[in-house]
Formats: sequence, structure tokens, C-alpha cells
Amino acid sequence: MKYLLFLLLMAPLTFLSAQNFRGLDKSPMDKAWYPASYRVSDKVAAITYSRPQLKGRNFADIVPSGKIWRTGANEATELRVFKPIAIGDTKIPVGTYTVFTIFEAESMTFIVNSVTNSWGAYSYNQENDVVRLRVPVTNAEEVLEAFSMTFTSDETPQLHMGWATLRATIPFAEL
Repeated sequence: MKYLLFLLLMAPLTFLSAQNFRGLDKSPMDKAWYPASYRVSDKVAAITYSRPQLKGRNFADIVPSGKIWRTGANEATELRVFKPIAIGDTKIPVGTYTVFTIFEAESMTFIVNSVTNSWGAYSYNQENDVVRLRVPVTNAEEVLEAFSMTFTSDETPQLHMGWATLRATIPFAEL
């Protein structure tokens, strides 16, 4: 009986201590959908990425000019294509890909690569590129603290990317 009473008294303490969660991710994961409807059958593409924060740092210190970047943080950014699309003049079939970028002074090279499940850009190999598209980079007055990506679906669908004051737009087409 004493043992049962002891267990009943100690059980709440055990469950309370079991609820210790680790700290929040410093670069939380996010997902952008095209189109941004709630119907799964309408989905054309989704991009899953982690959102690093500036936290007082300069963009150039985090993303060196002229070097391959994972386009986010942690795992390489993933592009999932549910219906065939075109980026630039290149057709991209249904499938899963990784996204990398190379920032330079006035442009960015947007890269879609066929290798998946990679961490960062450590295993990047240019031979597996499906698309390389150079787009201009513009500067905005508004500073974005967190790296951000979103799709717009005006007349021409576009993927918008921004961090700090840099902005880039990647046009694509649903086939």
C-alpha cells in the first residue's frame, strides 16, 4: 500500500519533468506553395527551406559572393514539383530536387540540382544540375531579418527570394 501511494505521489513529478523541450530552432523550417490554395490537387510546386536570421550579421558574411550557397540553413532547400514546370527555357519534370544559389554583386544564379537529401552544400556537384538561371538582384529599402521565399501567381508565376535588402525573382511556367 505504501508503495502504491508513493507511485501515485511521484507520477505527476515524473510526467512534468518528461516535458522538457529543447530550445526553438534558430533557423526554423518554412514552406512556400504554388499556387497557394488549400487543395492538394491544385499544387504545382512546393519549396521547403530553413530561414536563417541576420541577428546583427551582414549578408556578405553569411553568404560569400561567388560561392555556392544552400539557399537557407541546415538541410539543402528542397523543391518538389507536382506538375511539370519550366524555369527559364528548361523543362523540369515531376520530382524532388535541391536548390542552390550563387550570389554576386548584381546577379544571382538559381540552381536546381537532381541530388536530394543532402546537408547544406557540402555534397553539391555541378554535374547534377538540372537548371542554372542567372537573374538580377535588386536592393530594397526594407530589411528582411529572416531569409524568405514566396510564390506569386500573377500572369507569370514567380518565386521571390529576399534577405537583408537583397531581392531576386525567378520566373517559371506551369506546363
